[in-house]
Amino acid sequence: MDEEGVSLTTHPPGSVAHGGYPSRVSSEQTPAQTSVPETDGTAPAAGERPRRLTYAAALAALEGIALVVAGGWILALGLAGAPESRQQAVTGGITLLVLALLPLLAARGLWQVRRWSRGPAVITQILALPVAYNLLQADSIAIGAGIALAVVSVTALVLLVNPATTRALGITGPGRTE
Repeated sequence: MDEEGVSLTTHPPGSVAHGGYPSRVSSEQTPAQTSVPETDGTAPAAGERPRRLTYAAALAALEGIALVVAGGWILALGLAGAPESRQQAVTGGITLLVLALLPLLAARGLWQVRRWSRGPAVITQILALPVAYNLLQADSIAIGAGIALAVVSVTALVLLVNPATTRALGITGPGRTE
């Protein structure tokens, strides 16, 4: 035995020594413990956010701002104008204002490199795709909005599933601890 307690007796590769352990391993050795660093919930220092994550945050914020503008416009028309149904306009405006919270909170979390923020951001993009499809089916200026929304949604999804983004957010795949 050497000073580390490792048996220097040679056994054929893959064989088990009489102690029940593979060759050159003693019961006194313990494997090195590797741990994933815990985050304390604080934002990382400047320069740690990858550019892709910054772009994803900007796109989510853009979608949130667009929802706020659309919701405010519909609400204002419902309260001051003469829509077909005042109740529908007010309800639609308030709904859009509330829906704007999801991408805005996701954008803030992505900007601050928070792990939880990717889920709401991905959900926002997935929900935007059917809306973009419906806008593309219109026979009006809404087609341009549908194209823009589809491009923004697909681009944001690509940025959010990018390996650099997932690494920066500390997200690992299933069964991975590194």
